[in-house]
Amino acid sequence: MDFRLNPEQEAFQKEFVSWLEKNLPDGWDPSRYPNFESGEELADAYKDLQGRLFKAGYAGMYYPKAYGGQGKSVMEEAIVLEAMAAACMEIKNVGLITHGMIAPTILTCGSEAQKQEFLSRILDGTHIWCQGFSEPDAGSDVANVSTRAERQDNHYIVNGQKVWTSVAQLSDYCMLLVRTDPQVKKHKGLSYLLVDMKLPGVEVRPTAQITGEAEFNEIFFDNVRVPVDMRVGEEGQGWQIAITTLMFERTVGDVTMAAALGQKIDLMIEMAQKCKRSGKPVIEDPIFRQRLGQAYIDTMVTKYHGLRSLNHLIRGGIPGPEGSVGKLLWSEFNQRICEAAINMQGPGGQLMSGSAWGIHDGYWQFHYLRSRGNTIEAGTSEIQRNIIGERVLELPKDMSRVNERQGG
Repeated sequence: MDFRLNPEQEAFQKEFVSWLEKNLPDGWDPSRYPNFESGEELADAYKDLQGRLFKAGYAGMYYPKAYGGQGKSVMEEAIVLEAMAAACMEIKNVGLITHGMIAPTILTCGSEAQKQEFLSRILDGTHIWCQGFSEPDAGSDVANVSTRAERQDNHYIVNGQKVWTSVAQLSDYCMLLVRTDPQVKKHKGLSYLLVDMKLPGVEVRPTAQITGEAEFNEIFFDNVRVPVDMRVGEEGQGWQIAITTLMFERTVGDVTMAAALGQKIDLMIEMAQKCKRSGKPVIEDPIFRQRLGQAYIDTMVTKYHGLRSLNHLIRGGIPGPEGSVGKLLWSEFNQRICEAAINMQGPGGQLMSGSAWGIHDGYWQFHYLRSRGNTIEAGTSEIQRNIIGERVLELPKDMSRVNERQGG
């Protein structure tokens, strides 16, 4: 596999990077986090930039023109996403679920009416989406969801609770996994709904995190009436469609995460040249040089795994369980990179944003704390290793789980 860009793709990349630099918000600083004082400001910045992308012909590169896309290839899409991840990951993250999960799910599994209704409004920045999968008793075991959707004529009446719902407080819609048939096995009784967050009975409660922000939320549904035509696929197909959503999340995402990690490494190198330990620049210390080298290796491993998955998509393949490899890589790599950066700062590693003596205004402290969630969100590392072992390597199932189910 040759992952080098051809001349036409190189020209497109230069063109887009130049356009992006001119269209970022005034005063944008990629080495600072956060760039916005409130979630509302961040959402506005996302919608503005996404609208500019759409008008300039850079949104939905591989989506059909009939749905607002450009009708290009997945490679052009990857070029755009990679450049944005390196330049403005804070803004891009607002639409991470919207573009990485729900848009390809609607394109693949949605009805024609749903494609016409939602895809163009996703691509032009009108709508932000969140993912309503996890619950208090259904985290890594997603199939254990208990949020109920009972059909009454042309509506489902939804009752229940979701947790760990990123950007729900900023979202216009939610892709919701619900239980429509409690009498069958748990994987078979699920359905997949598209829910307007402004419907009566939907309540969002932000959850403060260790970083101080409230990216995650709880959502409560109290007799929410969702039209039946907002169901994706048939009733009872929710599990298969949810798996499709997760597989898309872990494919193109690997390439963009590698770009974001690469931007962090550039900041690390800059910091290592300025910070001193024992009177010498950190970059001269052989131990920290080794950590910088390992961070670069980790990033390249993530990038080329992502490109391999991308090559599979380009050839017409469907995302599969191998996406768990990429999620395991970037989540654990990011934790190691952030920890190495904090250690390079020595005693300064304790200084948060706002300190006159802080380095990069607490950028690394924020990302070190936030990275703790990487190995939990989108499936824990333990679950990813089980998927890789059982579904990629085809190893026997974990016998302790088998014995537990059999009462042994």
